Amino acid sequence: MTKTPDEQNSVTPSADMLAQAAKAASKGKGLPPVHLWNPPFCGDLDMRIARDGTWFYQGTPIGRPALVRLFSTILKLEDGKYFLVTPVEKVGITVDDAPFVAVDFRVDGTGQDQNLVFTTNVGDEVRAGADHPMRVIRDDETGEPAPYIMIRNGLEALIDRKSFYRLVDLCRHETHAGGQWFGIWSGGQFFPVIPSGELG
Repeated sequence: MTKTPDEQNSVTPSADMLAQAAKAASKGKGLPPVHLWNPPFCGDLDMRIARDGTWFYQGTPIGRPALVRLFSTILKLEDGKYFLVTPVEKVGITVDDAPFVAVDFRVDGTGQDQNLVFTTNVGDEVRAGADHPMRVIRDDETGEPAPYIMIRNGLEALIDRKSFYRLVDLCRHETHAGGQWFGIWSGGQFFPVIPSGELG
């Protein structure tokens, strides 16, 4: 089958090519406006983000934090799939769970006036609230909780175990959605963790 000229010229960019394009697009302060970019799909890249937040390229961990941070700024979620995008190209990557990990948080205030400010493994910092909601998924078989916080544009961070244990210490019982829930306040929002009746 003969390829069209466009298909013949279509080459999946390498990680180095993407890094150079990302640097060029990231000039100035703030995150690149990836939500405004809709470049053509250039194929899948052998890049994977493991559940613990480690980025792999061709099976090898990417050991340069600055490079991982750079790639994280051009990450985009579309129709349940993850891509690295620049103004001129889009490549698919694999994400095992969430693309980020929340590795720490600080607490300001108490009770309903409490604010939780999370830091991710790639240097993002967000305050849990209406714009950055938290949610907890429980495994159907084991009941094991998996807590997440929204970072930006549909991209979530898995809250690491040590941080979740600290969060549980700050939880309280509240009436929510017509029932009693054990959960936590931040940014004027109550985020339920588990129904109060299910606590042992």
